[in-house]
Amino acid sequence: MTTTTMNRTNFMRAASKEAKLLLVGVPLLIWTLLPIYHLCLFAFSDKQSAFSGNLWPANPTLRNFEIVFGQKHYFLSHFWQQLWNSVFIAGMTGLLTLVVATFAAFAISRLKVRGGRTVLNMALFTYFIPAAFLAVPMYRTMGLYGLLNSQWSLILAMMTIASPYAIWVLKQASDKLPVELDEAAIMDGATAMQLFRLVYLPLMVPSLVAVGTYAILLAWNEYLYAFLLLSKDTSLTLPVALGNFMAADDSPWELLMTTGLIYALPPAAVYYVFRRYMVSGLTAGAVKS
Repeated sequence: MTTTTMNRTNFMRAASKEAKLLLVGVPLLIWTLLPIYHLCLFAFSDKQSAFSGNLWPANPTLRNFEIVFGQKHYFLSHFWQQLWNSVFIAGMTGLLTLVVATFAAFAISRLKVRGGRTVLNMALFTYFIPAAFLAVPMYRTMGLYGLLNSQWSLILAMMTIASPYAIWVLKQASDKLPVELDEAAIMDGATAMQLFRLVYLPLMVPSLVAVGTYAILLAWNEYLYAFLLLSKDTSLTLPVALGNFMAADDSPWELLMTTGLIYALPPAAVYYVFRRYMVSGLTAGAVKS
């Protein structure tokens, strides 16, 4: 077989593989982008043309955004407060999850505390029970401690759900750090807290960012627990408030989609900023050298 024939054969094989990937990838891309397209279509349409069937509104408008930002609809009378509630709950969930998971992973992986692996396995065992099944027990628990209708009830619930996975990811990443670094620091007289602050934390930044982002997005998108644990309009998160749109006989879909589009922008921005940490951080330790 001549070199030209071999090159042509290799080219055809490569082209065939690319064609197969395109046949799978293009429909998946379109299917993924369809919800975003409809979100934008309704957000920039008035109520009359939202269901016109056009691929894009004939007269795009920003009126819906004006109504949402100005809280000019009774379903949106607490928009800014509810948006802030979502930001606060997501931020505190991410922060507390990082604190708990970082110290736990450090103790288990670097300090080798007795029973640490057992605690980790027991924490991961909780994922055998779907989180939705734990919603009612969590509701009762928060009621016993007098935390119902408090944003801290949702923060603690989300931290409880996020922490086992966060500890596992950080523990796996921590196991990859050279133990010689710990030994050198200890020989120089470093205490456990100095080892944690000066050696452990700087090397764990990618995994910490990934885990923190995971916890933030988990709390940001939560609906069921927020619906059960919070009831006051001024303490609700925006996803629960959006659910109120569905209770109306004539739901203002254009306002619902506009609010949904606005609510989708912060997590998209967070992911864009920290995207280079996400894959490396969440897969750290997945393959042992």
